[in-house]
Amino acid sequence: MLIANLKREIDQIAKDKGIDSNEIIGALEEAMIQAARKKHGQDKEIEARYNTELSEIELFEFKEVVETVSDASSQVSLQSARQDYDPEAEVGDEIGVKMDTSDFGRILAQTAKQVIIQRIRDAERDQTFDEYQDRNGEVVNGIVRRFEKGSLIVDLGRAEAILPPKEQVPREGYRPGDRIRAYVKEVNRLSKGPQILLSRNCVELLTKLFEQEVPEMYEKIVSIESAAREPGGRSKIAVSSRDGDVDPVGACVGMKGSRVQSVVQELRGERIDIVPWHPDPARYVCSALSPAQVSKVIIDEEAKSMDVIVPDDQLSLAIGRRGQNVRLAVQLTKWSIDIKSESKMKEIADWLSRAVSEVEGCGDPEAELLLQQGVTSLEDLAACASDLLTALPGIDDDGAARIKARATELIVEKEAEEERARVEAESKLAAEGQEPVVENMTETTEVAETSTEAGSQESS
Repeated sequence: MLIANLKREIDQIAKDKGIDSNEIIGALEEAMIQAARKKHGQDKEIEARYNTELSEIELFEFKEVVETVSDASSQVSLQSARQDYDPEAEVGDEIGVKMDTSDFGRILAQTAKQVIIQRIRDAERDQTFDEYQDRNGEVVNGIVRRFEKGSLIVDLGRAEAILPPKEQVPREGYRPGDRIRAYVKEVNRLSKGPQILLSRNCVELLTKLFEQEVPEMYEKIVSIESAAREPGGRSKIAVSSRDGDVDPVGACVGMKGSRVQSVVQELRGERIDIVPWHPDPARYVCSALSPAQVSKVIIDEEAKSMDVIVPDDQLSLAIGRRGQNVRLAVQLTKWSIDIKSESKMKEIADWLSRAVSEVEGCGDPEAELLLQQGVTSLEDLAACASDLLTALPGIDDDGAARIKARATELIVEKEAEEERARVEAESKLAAEGQEPVVENMTETTEVAETSTEAGSQESS
C-alpha cells in the first residue's frame, strides 16, 4: 500500500494526538491485514510490514513450498520459490509472497479507517490512564461541566473526572463553569476509558494544600506528622521541624497568616488548628486540645488513654461544640481522651480520700497518688489490683481489702446522693414553673462517651 507522504501523515497524527508513531503504524498494519482477509478469506496467513524507505505498508501472504502445486492460493512451487523469493528454499518451507493491494479500493479504506480510529482511541485512553495514574494522590484543577446523579463531572483538560456525592463537602455548592480543586483519590482502567475519582472531603486534600503553600514542606524541613478533619467544619494538623531554627507552626501560618488563609479559602472557610507535634504524648495531647488550657494529664499507657484535667472555665472550650475539639484531638493523637474539670477531679479525689481513710493515717495524699496512677473513680478503686494499694505507704493486704470494700459501699452512697440532688433540683424547678434543664449535663456525658469511643476506634 503506497500512500503519498505516508510518513508525514503518520508523524502529523502522532503529533496532533500525542501518540507514539509506532501506535499509528501498528493500526495501519492491522487495518491492512483485516482488509486483506475480508477480500481473500479469514483463513489466510497474512503479515503486514511498514517499509520506511518506500513509505509503504506491504502485505505478505505465507505459502507452503511444494514440488507440485495443487492449490495456488496456499502453495508455491519449489522452482518458483527459489527463482522469485529465496534461492535456498526447500520443500515444506513457508515463503512470504508479497500481495498486490492495488485493487483493495473501498473495502480497504473503510476497514482501515475503523481500525485506525479505534486504535487511536485506545492509545489515547491508555495514555490518559498512565498520565493520571502518575498523578494519583495529587491535587488537580478542573472545571465543573455537569451533574450526573448527584456527582460532579469535572473537566481536567485531557480527561473528565468524577466527584461522587460521598466525596463532596455537604455545604459546598458548585455550578457548571465553576473552577474546582480536588484530590485524585483513585484512577481505574475501564473499557470506556480511565475513571478518575476525585475527593474534596478527605484529609489528604488538607495536607496536600499545605504542602503546596509551605515551601519548607517541599524542602523537607517541616513535615505534617498527623492530620484530622471534619470536612466543612474544623481541622487540625500536627507539624514538626527538622531544623531547630525553623518554627513549624509559624512556617505553616505564614506572614500575617497568609499561608493558612490560602488553605482556609480553598476549603471554603473551614477552621484549621495548627499544633506542634511532640514525641511526649502528654505534651502532644495538650497541644492537640488547643486552644483550651490543660492543668494536668493522667496517662494510662497500657490502654493508650488519658484523663485530661482542665480548669472549669476551659471545659466547654476543651470539649468543643458537640465534642468536635476533643474528637479531632483523638483522631490527631490516636489516644483515647477523657476530659474532666478541676472541680470534678476534686470531687473524685474527695471520694477516693474517704475510701482510703479506711486505713488509719491515709487520706488526701494517697488519694492524689491513686489519681496519678490512673484510678479516677470509685469503680476503678473497687476493681483495682491489691498490689496497687499495698505499694502505698502504710497499706497492707488487709488494708487494701478494706479500702476496696469501702469503695464499693461509697459507690452506692454516691449514686444515692446524686439521685437526691437530681430530685431536689427538679422539685425546685417544678415549684417555679420551669422545665428541668439537663442539656448541659447530657452533652457533657455524651461528649465524654464519644471521645472514649473514638479513642478506642482509633486505637483498634
